Amino acid sequence: MVEREASRWVVDALRAEDHETWTALHRGYLDFYEVTDPERVSPAIWAWLTDPDHELECVVVRPAPGAPPVGMAHFRPFVRPLAAATACFLDDLFVAPAARGSGAVDALLAALQQVSRDRGWTQVRWITRESNARARSTYDRLARQTDLVTYELSV
Repeated sequence: MVEREASRWVVDALRAEDHETWTALHRGYLDFYEVTDPERVSPAIWAWLTDPDHELECVVVRPAPGAPPVGMAHFRPFVRPLAAATACFLDDLFVAPAARGSGAVDALLAALQQVSRDRGWTQVRWITRESNARARSTYDRLARQTDLVTYELSV
């Protein structure tokens, strides 16, 4: 179970008025992953997140109710044929540098655990760069690393 300083944070759904702050957070995420065309990517992701028929969702973490978000998590369901179950795939997780180490990530992951429980999903799964040492130290504290190796096949 995810705990720590997570209780001091408010995690809720992305709102239309979060657009500017979300864009800044998303750009930080894209910069970290060296995405070269954020002017194309960010508007497309925002459109997905604000489309109620798209599977991608977002929760944000705030220091207080109604405050601008300091972090975000994009997630979606995915099927697990080996388990005959559905789980949560965490696609993107980013917290502003000033809020890192404060429990904001713990709060986001705890919220995703609760969303998964509420929806009958069996786990929360994500990937990160091997070199992402700071994030991995948090993930190692909160979750179990698997032995899965990721491949990508271009089309």
